[in-house]
Amino acid sequence: MAKITLNTLKKHRMDATRFSMVTAYDACFASVASNSGIDSILVGDSLGMVLQGHASTLPVTVSDIAYHTACVAAASPDCLIVSDIPFMASATTQDAVETARALMQAGAHVVKVEGGRNLIDLVKLYRDQGVPTCCHLGLTPQFVNQFGGYRVQGRTDEAAKRLIDAA
Repeated sequence: MAKITLNTLKKHRMDATRFSMVTAYDACFASVASNSGIDSILVGDSLGMVLQGHASTLPVTVSDIAYHTACVAAASPDCLIVSDIPFMASATTQDAVETARALMQAGAHVVKVEGGRNLIDLVKLYRDQGVPTCCHLGLTPQFVNQFGGYRVQGRTDEAAKRLIDAA
């Protein structure tokens, strides 16, 4: 399999073709994904619930994501690796830069942030620093307390329009 890059994903978009992404937290599953032809692997903060047994993703740290990113990257050299920015790990400019540095040095090719319009300055900061960024809209687990639980977003026409506008 050829190395998957952002240019590969751009080509998929231009050709209106799909690409694949799965979540993995360790070398074993990353190797299976890579050997199965998966294009991209997300190292998600969901590891807090799936691996660590927490009730939410909020306790996950930058160190947790960096460690699992390194495990995944080592076992899937041809996949594009996307790593979550944990809850409040980009609260200040310094936090944001240090977090992105740690995840990119661990093997991430892209960082993923949760939110919408509130992320414009962060995305610009990352762009200016050369950090490819993916934004996650809709059901955003880091906002679980603000939403009062895990709730599907965008069910009404008005709510769907807000999500589209935020994109």
